[in-house]
Amino acid sequence: MCYIWPMASVPKDAAAIIMLKDPSDPKVFWVKRNPALAFMGGYHAFPGGQMDKGDSSISVGRCEAGEESAMRACAARELFEETGVLLARGAERLSSAQISETRHRLARGEKSFQQVLAQDNLELDGSTLVPVGRWVTPPFSPRRFDTWFFLAWLPERQEPVIEPGELESGEWIRPDEALDRWKRGGVIMAPPTLHAIRTLAANAGRTDQLQSGFISIPEARQGEVRRIEFGPGIFFFPVKTPTLPPATHTNCYIVGGAEVIIIDPASPYEEEQRALDAFLDQLLGEGRTVREIFLTHHHPDHVAGANHLRSRLGVQVAAHALTAQRLEGAVRIDRLVEDDEIIELPGDPGWRLSALHTPGHTRGHLCFYEENTGAIITGDLVVGVGTVVIDPPEGNMLQYLNSLGRLLELPKLTSLFPAHGPAIGSARLKIEEYISHRNMREGRILDAIRAGSETTADIVPAAYSEVNPSLYGLAERSTQAHLEKLVEEGRVTRLNGSRYHIN
Repeated sequence: MCYIWPMASVPKDAAAIIMLKDPSDPKVFWVKRNPALAFMGGYHAFPGGQMDKGDSSISVGRCEAGEESAMRACAARELFEETGVLLARGAERLSSAQISETRHRLARGEKSFQQVLAQDNLELDGSTLVPVGRWVTPPFSPRRFDTWFFLAWLPERQEPVIEPGELESGEWIRPDEALDRWKRGGVIMAPPTLHAIRTLAANAGRTDQLQSGFISIPEARQGEVRRIEFGPGIFFFPVKTPTLPPATHTNCYIVGGAEVIIIDPASPYEEEQRALDAFLDQLLGEGRTVREIFLTHHHPDHVAGANHLRSRLGVQVAAHALTAQRLEGAVRIDRLVEDDEIIELPGDPGWRLSALHTPGHTRGHLCFYEENTGAIITGDLVVGVGTVVIDPPEGNMLQYLNSLGRLLELPKLTSLFPAHGPAIGSARLKIEEYISHRNMREGRILDAIRAGSETTADIVPAAYSEVNPSLYGLAERSTQAHLEKLVEEGRVTRLNGSRYHIN
């Protein structure tokens, strides 16, 4: 299992703008979030963000006061802050330099958005912001939002400008080109963005159909988001599991086109199994078939639904030999998976997954590398939020770091699809961050030993000084894993079975 830090439960109000230009050949403006961001780093999205308390005080013309007005104000403010585009009546009187200087004064905190509008006698016009859906972030995410989406056209004589920071870049792109880049693994998008891009691509030249297209699915009307396709033909279905608290979900993956495989049917709960069954029935109703079930490792929060699904679908369950040993008598494993085994699934664009033996979290742990797009289904080797516990004797820190290093050597590396939390859009950066963090912790453990700490109980408070003492039990297991690595490398000596000294 892995430990997940506390997750937000109440979604915060937010707004985003899907901005278009060139009605005869519509293009959409999207941004790439900074890969270093902890939340949705490296994702492509639309300009937007969380509501400020001052947004509800801003007057919006042609719109009733209240929630509708406040969310339009939020969307317009976020668009101005992030791109410099000012959606307000009267903005046409201002020069580009004036708009830019006003944006910088807002960024420096010298004026509020309400004051910015008042100083130049500007007014927000609610009719220029067409509502095109409202999406609620699923419960598995570390941060949750209730986001209003609006459609707007770029005002004349204005052009968006991205100033690097939270956003890395921005560009105008034809929706079909954006969709093609996603299919090739070049970008990662959250479900609302992907749905918007698909809707725009399907209605090119028919802008009058856009609003109905955007709200055509329940998820765009505050419905629960369960069908998530972070990569082409890589469906992500989070299910509730008995994982370590406060985590509640493990991600089950369904990969392929006409023929699919299932990775980690994780939930023992009948309600969640029924939900996964219904999702799979939906895929089967589209003409798909299930070839096989795969398990990344033996922990209960990854395998507890395997027997149910095996019986229901009549397909085999496959796992690494070391995982099969641990599951003997609990889950029937029909076939063993070898390191570097290739799983090819035909279709458009086609899927070629390499099963990688990546021990460290457990001895039989597998990752699945999709060679065409460079995406990796990581199991618990890398997670979308929190940190992975390496718990000896099953866990091994030296093997774990070697497994992370193996991922860095892959020829194409784009995104990570973990077992817990959302997908990660900056794969290489995240893996390097994991290695750096473990090296930092190891350095602090060595410093604690040099300072006179000899036992794990003495080392933990010094090496994990920023961690709440209630988590020292988990920290002690990771410390033990680091110490065993250091002993194996000959850098530390273990005396009397429990005391450690620097060599």
